[in-house]
Amino acid sequence: MDTKRSLPPSIIDTPSAWYGHEMAKNTDIWLTYLLAEEVSELENAAVKFQSGDLDLGLISKENFPLPLLAPRLRDLRDKLMHGIGFELIRGLPVSDYSQKMAATIFCGIGAHLGRPRSQNAAGHILGHVRDLGLNANDAGTRIYQTSQRQTFHTDSTDVVGLMCLRSAKEGGQSLLVSTVTIYNEMQRQRPDLVAELFKSVATDRRGEVPTGQKAYFEIPVLNWHQGFLTGIYQRQYVNSAQRFPDAPRLTRTQLEALDFFDSLANDPRLHLSMQLQPGDMQFVYNHALMHDRTAFVDWPEPDKRRHLLRLWLSLPDDRPLPDCFRQRYGSIEIGNRGGIIVEGTKLNVPLDADG
Repeated sequence: MDTKRSLPPSIIDTPSAWYGHEMAKNTDIWLTYLLAEEVSELENAAVKFQSGDLDLGLISKENFPLPLLAPRLRDLRDKLMHGIGFELIRGLPVSDYSQKMAATIFCGIGAHLGRPRSQNAAGHILGHVRDLGLNANDAGTRIYQTSQRQTFHTDSTDVVGLMCLRSAKEGGQSLLVSTVTIYNEMQRQRPDLVAELFKSVATDRRGEVPTGQKAYFEIPVLNWHQGFLTGIYQRQYVNSAQRFPDAPRLTRTQLEALDFFDSLANDPRLHLSMQLQPGDMQFVYNHALMHDRTAFVDWPEPDKRRHLLRLWLSLPDDRPLPDCFRQRYGSIEIGNRGGIIVEGTKLNVPLDADG
């Protein structure tokens, strides 16, 4: 690979290149509130959709009309792709809703932003983020199924959306960091390591392997393509991919680069921390940001335990992705890419799930 041609400028100036300590002082940039009339519009649209007895997987902006909120959601999509890369929307009274009602509203909003994608081999386009008591060190476990600290990572889709139904007793904070800012800081502090991040690394699929593919994919952590810096990363899965005998070995220099990349992501100056409250909806652009979650202690009562709904969305009019992303995304067609599809996967919308 010709790294001279594939590396971006030494410093990238873009709205998504922000610092967490500055964002924490300027919440008006990313924290927004639903108006009472917008909440009413969402509730009415959900009631009408449910009255038609349609499967939630068939929800669309046509059968979930939001004339009042739709322009705001178009602005949100632009903010994700071309702005700071995230937003937190507050003010939905989910404690008043059934889980089906909350899911209908969330999926309806998602339909106005993009197209839902499968989040696992089971074809779930609505995910349930809960602690299932699994071991994060088990090679078959997806980290979101535990209460343990994650690491900064991206999901295999353009945008990840979360709706908080219930928060944990303690902890479980959401962390965001700009991949572009990390790149800029590496150029300032350790320019000798930057090129290592543009070399392919093996990342474990955790048992969710598409037909004809390896048990891991090989994509660089950072990719410079048609004027965009795009990240794809999950350190825990990079580490566990080394269990495969045919996976390329990480060199000492690559490990040093990944360790420094991680240290910058964990720098409090760089990342932003927020606590999601019931009713909050957070949308994050995976190509420009990474996200994380701190460890948490849950409530002993099952009906009080932490529970988030999740959407993976492919956006129309989004940035192009390099060809190597086909290994993970299946297709790189704009508006119809990303997600996890294996043999036998059928898309479905579980209103409740144990996995």
